[in-house]
Amino acid sequence: MLPWSLAILILVLDQWTKAWIRLHFSYGESRPIMDGFFNLVYVRNDGAAWNLLSGQSWLLITISLGVLLFLAIKGRAELMQTRFRQVLYGLLLGGIGGNLADRIRFGWVTDFLDFQFGSYHYPSFNLADAAICVGAILYIWSQRAKTNSTEASDE
Repeated sequence: MLPWSLAILILVLDQWTKAWIRLHFSYGESRPIMDGFFNLVYVRNDGAAWNLLSGQSWLLITISLGVLLFLAIKGRAELMQTRFRQVLYGLLLGGIGGNLADRIRFGWVTDFLDFQFGSYHYPSFNLADAAICVGAILYIWSQRAKTNSTEASDE
């Protein structure tokens, strides 16, 4: 139940925050929250991360549906084994679902979180993107920890 509840929570929060931005910001508008570090913006991304595959909405929709199907069929067995993995599963499902909803409805994704680190300006993103990244990073980390644990026990 945990992964589904978390996925729905992420999906709802993601869609609500994006709708709020679209309602209260003009396209392209930026408002500083922490000057020189964090802004709220309203941008549209018709590609994937860092605008890769820009203009390929149908391809990105197909990939998203494929990954969701994979997670539902194959990944579910592995990702439901522990509470930690259930959280990963929920993060991935909610994040993919949030961006997929935008792509289907609009053909693009609303991004609004905008960070700067000194002279480096990080590409804008949204809550769904954050959930996907955190889920993927934690999954990779857990796989490495599992591999290192197995290697240590073999010695």
